Amino acid sequence: MQTTNFKGRTVKLSGNIINIGDKAPVITAIATDLSDIEIGGAKNDIQLLITVPSLDTDTCAAETRRFNQDVNNLDICETTVVSMDLPFASERFCTTEGIANLSIASDYIDKEVSKAYGVLMSDGRLKGLSARAVFVIDRSGTVVYKEIVPEVTDEPNYEAALDAIKGAR
Repeated sequence: MQTTNFKGRTVKLSGNIINIGDKAPVITAIATDLSDIEIGGAKNDIQLLITVPSLDTDTCAAETRRFNQDVNNLDICETTVVSMDLPFASERFCTTEGIANLSIASDYIDKEVSKAYGVLMSDGRLKGLSARAVFVIDRSGTVVYKEIVPEVTDEPNYEAALDAIKGAR
């Protein structure tokens, strides 16, 4: 069983455990315009999949802004941030924060992305939300990088994720 922490307390994660070397499950989430966004599987671009509890927190907002800036120059990368926020709230966040270099998706209906990637918090105060995690998926659909951030309130290792993207070329 995978775990993370929220303010020092262990939180269990439910769903499939995805490890480096595994094929990334193909899952559909909901875009801010209510269209479908397909995540995982083989694609022409490397995929950066980021899961966060809610864009309406300082840490999640800072992480999304940072990745939006960092992936701006990576034309080989398709980046998707997935949260449990409603698509309307996500769209407002993107407009307010100037998020234009990545896609925002919602997992609020069936939590399929969070379950498929093993990042659904199954207990604690944030039960039902996604843990903070980063996955890099190469063009063949294989997971080449995985970070489940040990403390949900902390930001991920940006440099390691970006290095994994560059190494997946």
